[in-house]
Amino acid sequence: MDEPKAVKQKKTWHKKVIIFLGALFVLGVISLVAIAVVQNKPLPKNIKYGIVLDAGSSHTSVYIYEWPAEKENDTGVVQQINECKVEGNGISSYGHEPLKAGLSLQKCMNKARQVIPEKQQRETPVYLGATAGMRLLRLTNATMAEEVLSSVENTLRSFPFDFQGARIITGQEEGAYGWITINYLLGNFIQDSGWFKYIPNFKPTETSGALDLGGASTQITFESKREIESQENSLHFRLYGKSYDIYTHSFLCYGKDQALRLQIANSIKDATDSILLDPCFNSGYRRNASTNDLYSSPCISKLRIPTAPSTLDIRGTGNYQLCKRNVQAIFNRTHCTYSHCSFNGVFQPSLDGTFGAFSAYYFVMNFLNLTNEQMSLDKVKETVERHCSRPWDEVKKDFPKIKEKYLSEYCFSGTYILNLLEYGYGFSSENWNDIRFLGKIKDSDAGWTLGYMLNLTNMIPAELPYSPPLSHAGYTGLMVFFSILLVCIILTCWLSFRKPKCLHKGII
Repeated sequence: MDEPKAVKQKKTWHKKVIIFLGALFVLGVISLVAIAVVQNKPLPKNIKYGIVLDAGSSHTSVYIYEWPAEKENDTGVVQQINECKVEGNGISSYGHEPLKAGLSLQKCMNKARQVIPEKQQRETPVYLGATAGMRLLRLTNATMAEEVLSSVENTLRSFPFDFQGARIITGQEEGAYGWITINYLLGNFIQDSGWFKYIPNFKPTETSGALDLGGASTQITFESKREIESQENSLHFRLYGKSYDIYTHSFLCYGKDQALRLQIANSIKDATDSILLDPCFNSGYRRNASTNDLYSSPCISKLRIPTAPSTLDIRGTGNYQLCKRNVQAIFNRTHCTYSHCSFNGVFQPSLDGTFGAFSAYYFVMNFLNLTNEQMSLDKVKETVERHCSRPWDEVKKDFPKIKEKYLSEYCFSGTYILNLLEYGYGFSSENWNDIRFLGKIKDSDAGWTLGYMLNLTNMIPAELPYSPPLSHAGYTGLMVFFSILLVCIILTCWLSFRKPKCLHKGII
């Protein structure tokens, strides 16, 4: 029997309603997804830039950094995008010709103009920090040091950037900023934020100590779990909501270039007829050195002896063991008024944790192929000794592109680094592999410059910036998911509890 006409019309009406509601449902889902995509579409990049000049004792480098403007207080977002090495020696070498100090920076600063968009140059800060070379020049002649700084300031002001000043930073600052740099780049400052801190037994990553070696000074900085007995070596930082008690010390005159001068000055008494046989140079190597120039450094002036010849004929013998003895003679380990010292009576707590060794540490050890973290201390010593024993002609033949000054000093530098770390600071075969020799971290040079800029631009907050548990993208995604889930649950319930068709037909 045919269904009544009214029932047919009602059934058709129900079908149209269901189709309409289904279309609305699909349209709603599409709209939610579209809103989520549009809302989280990446905004145009708003990039900021910063320039730091590292005016070291042997050379000057210009570093250019960039970071997203909306993420200034996040850790690890600042990136080094360019480096330019200034031709010639460090600015401290221009004491008698200060105008040339400023002129030497022009080529690299013109390069910076090409890297940074013109419309952002006026808001790009420029900082120059001078290190141990200028500290020594200031000790020798304060007027010369001021004239050199004035020259570089005039040059930097002539460029269309926001020049923030040039100054001689202290050794303590140099050590602290190097420590901040490597831990910032390694992401060690906010590792205990977010959901991880609620995980039972979660242990945040410890900070890494910093070992910096330049031409005129060397720095050691690390977070100490023990009391720091000397207040001049103690720093307290609060970064991203966590407090750090830091030990730091800078040894002026113990950079690798000044240490070589110290070693030679100590050996002059053994010279015969102006000839000095030096075990720290490869056999067959020769160089002439003016003793007036040697003693011109404040680090060496007190070691002058009246009988010193005006010119030294230095001849290498390539003897690692004798070189080691000469190097150890420049460290004074006999005097200490604290519970524990490194050398020269300077307090140092016991070494804690891992260390990143950078600057000249890395350059020298990388040349000697000793940057492998798994290499034992004995193996490192064997490698340095093997290099020292090679004849100079053989070394020159194998490395024709390296400047003679640097190539000739790798025997001394390798020996010096080993003794500074082991005899000076107290590293041993047990914790040697806690040292990582770092050239770059995430494409940024390991060094003090990034930490210096982060500090001066206030990009590292004392307290951890507030952030919601979920990102905006995560929040929107979850809202879409649970909206769809809720609709599905409602539809399932409706289909489950609606009246069967037989009831509409009056069938029992």
